[in-house]
Amino acid sequence: MRIMKEGIKINGNTLIELGFTPDKWFKDAIEHININQLNGEERTVYLKQFEAEPMIELHAEPVEYSFNIKADNELEQENIDSVKLTMDEVMKTPTVVAGSIMPDSCPAGPIGTIPVGGVVVTKNAIHPGMHSADICCSVFLTDFGKVDPKIVLDAAHSVTHFGPGGRSRDEQFRFPSDLLEAFESNRLLNEQQMISAARSHLGTQGDGNHFLFVGKSKKTGNTMMITHHGSRGVGARLYDRGMKIAEKFRKKLSENTLKQNAWIPFDTEEGQTYWEALQVIREWTKQNHSVIHNATAEKAGLTVENRYWNEHNFVFKDGDLFYHAKGATPLNEKFMPDITGPRLIPLNLAEPILIVEGVSDANNLGFAPHGAGRNMSRTKHKNSKAHQTYEEVFEEETVGLDVRFYSNEIDISELPSAYKNAKAVREQMNEFGLGEVVDEVIPYGSIMAGDCHKNAPWKVKKRLKMEQNGIIL
Repeated sequence: MRIMKEGIKINGNTLIELGFTPDKWFKDAIEHININQLNGEERTVYLKQFEAEPMIELHAEPVEYSFNIKADNELEQENIDSVKLTMDEVMKTPTVVAGSIMPDSCPAGPIGTIPVGGVVVTKNAIHPGMHSADICCSVFLTDFGKVDPKIVLDAAHSVTHFGPGGRSRDEQFRFPSDLLEAFESNRLLNEQQMISAARSHLGTQGDGNHFLFVGKSKKTGNTMMITHHGSRGVGARLYDRGMKIAEKFRKKLSENTLKQNAWIPFDTEEGQTYWEALQVIREWTKQNHSVIHNATAEKAGLTVENRYWNEHNFVFKDGDLFYHAKGATPLNEKFMPDITGPRLIPLNLAEPILIVEGVSDANNLGFAPHGAGRNMSRTKHKNSKAHQTYEEVFEEETVGLDVRFYSNEIDISELPSAYKNAKAVREQMNEFGLGEVVDEVIPYGSIMAGDCHKNAPWKVKKRLKMEQNGIIL
């Protein structure tokens, strides 16, 4: 048995003074050094194994990527220039090996942030910032057969939920026991606030461009309902945790990588756990769609003839390659383990939802567009309509359609004029080989959140307080 020598014990500060960054190996190393009273050369040799590898540098030039978009006017050219500027920076990220831009692409943050309509392929790396906070934003279709679309829309309106927050306890859907078990078995998801959000947000659709759409199949005449939303507060919480984990790795591996492009190496415990958490969130989101569709069918007494879905905001794995789709529809079946039908591409509330199939090639990397995209911000669009009332814009752009806003407040930034020209997007899909349209769902009507913040409780309370104090708004 080795007898401990007398001497001064080291601690974490000692290692920091020697140039090491605090890490989980500190505890074991300190214990080993103190028990064995390592000093001088002995200690130096032992600590050499913990020296950090040299920082991974950015690619000197952007990795080449496909650019499946073109401009027909000055506004679209401005958008394309912005997309290229930001994508060029994304493609300098050290883990990146390939990329593609879709016709609906538009910037989504500071320069160097993956644009909407972007696909970025990385090696052995999951980038939370490249799938964004709205993890698994997706579309889900149910075919109800030959039924009056108004019956479906009315039933759906009575059971769905738009706007911030979740359902009250007495309005919540049953949370499947196997899904709860999946949350509890993953350390990134097994937290009371996370599970509480998973329960209350089940059967909710949020706001923004999320919708519930009812129309008829051009091919069969059947009435179909499509919902569009992501993982709500549940996914946003996982995203926040993923970004914090990725930031720790960025500081350790590649400090020159932009924060929004930080990554979690897949071959680490953190990478495995995060990947598994993403799959649970995917299942939650699919269930979120399902409960709304099932409740609609039950409310209206309808029979489900067919249903299928696809995400367009996720990260997909193929070997050691990770395909980050920020608003891009997977065409390749290998990306969807539960594939049951073709894919869905919505354009705007006045246009058909496209039902597509397609093949993968080097140009599309196995993806198609996810919608029509925007050429301008919401604020810029609203300013462009300042000469009209919201009611006038609404009447002009929804003729012949049953369009409803859940909050009863019009949001003109979600009307057709806020989006790119749908015809141009379809033409570019054909030109660049980004999916073949096999059917269309002709619009009857839709429901969106609307301006759910205009009369939000906290704003009403603030207005009342100001009025009580004699302040006229």
